Amino acid sequence: MKRENPLLEQIKNILPTIAANAAQAEMDRTPPEENIRLLREVKFFRALQPKKYGGLEISLPEFTDCVAAIAGACGGTAWGGSLLATHSHQMAMFSEKAQEEFWGDNPDATASSSIAPFGKTEETEGGVIFNGDMRWSSGCDHAEWAILGFHRLDEDGNKVYCFGVVPRHEYTIIDDWYAAGMKSSGTKTLVLKDVFIPEHRIETAKGMMEGKSAGFGLYPESDIFYTPYRPYFACGFAAISLGIAERMLVAYKEKTKNRVRAYTGANAGTATPALMRIAESTHQVYAARAMLEKTWQDHKDHGERKEYPTRETLTYWRTNQAYAVKMCIQAVDRLFEAMGGMSWFLDNEAQRLFRDSHMTGAHAYTDYDICAQILGRELMGLEPDPSMV
Repeated sequence: MKRENPLLEQIKNILPTIAANAAQAEMDRTPPEENIRLLREVKFFRALQPKKYGGLEISLPEFTDCVAAIAGACGGTAWGGSLLATHSHQMAMFSEKAQEEFWGDNPDATASSSIAPFGKTEETEGGVIFNGDMRWSSGCDHAEWAILGFHRLDEDGNKVYCFGVVPRHEYTIIDDWYAAGMKSSGTKTLVLKDVFIPEHRIETAKGMMEGKSAGFGLYPESDIFYTPYRPYFACGFAAISLGIAERMLVAYKEKTKNRVRAYTGANAGTATPALMRIAESTHQVYAARAMLEKTWQDHKDHGERKEYPTRETLTYWRTNQAYAVKMCIQAVDRLFEAMGGMSWFLDNEAQRLFRDSHMTGAHAYTDYDICAQILGRELMGLEPDPSMV
């Protein structure tokens, strides 16, 4: 039986507007203000926020269904918007003081991120001084904060992967997002110069993956915060790929059903090859959804049981999602390559779905070449390779 999802029902009401804004969103290279306003009004950005600050604390399966639906209307809005939402789950693992600074005066506050550890820091009393040009910060135009990655040395001189939280007024956004896919995600660069980050706004990635962060245990009644941060942070990428592929199934049928070949007048949409393509892609997308739903349900069950996932479980969670993304891209490609020359015009939805689909497989977390190696090592009883994250 399909679970009830009140947030999804509200989002369905605003999808026509988000879809109508898709072309303008690509021209602007960022999610439109109207899209963000509509998502905020239905409380999408509060999906994974603690109830203490007015959040919904919905389950991961419910959240990903919402992300997939948005992606079918505008992939870039889903990409930037879902990250603004999932970062609230990560913020709930920071210290109580950091959360109060983040949401205390503005419960609607969100964060974008640039978490690859490229930031340079210098130790100082009470925290670090941060410098860096931090790329890939999706949705940053609409965020009040940023979560940034950097390395810090421990007492033994070893690098420790950390995150620091910085308010909007302490960094500059460089409008450099010129990409072939996810044009409307607003994935720009944040520039920080001599920014002080206090200790209470710093956590280690390891701590957030092992239940050892300052915020762990602040919400004992919650079903979603007894969990590592990364699976929640990364879930949106697969959900977006799924939503795009599901929309492509519909777009293919709409555009191909009455399509005729220019030189012969033959009906191309009902020819045997066209029927075989839509059949195989449909099976592939259905299989991807089934795999993802099972994986996301496992996330949910672990959180409700207050049970931390094993290394093997974490491996499956990540690699299942990457394989589902691979299937979704294949399904989209199979259809797009048979949709004819008109599908390449910029005002044709199909070419945007094609481009955005491929971007969902370009993220480090969904790179299946890496994920296949990670799972293969686990299956063969080998230790994880630290060069694969």
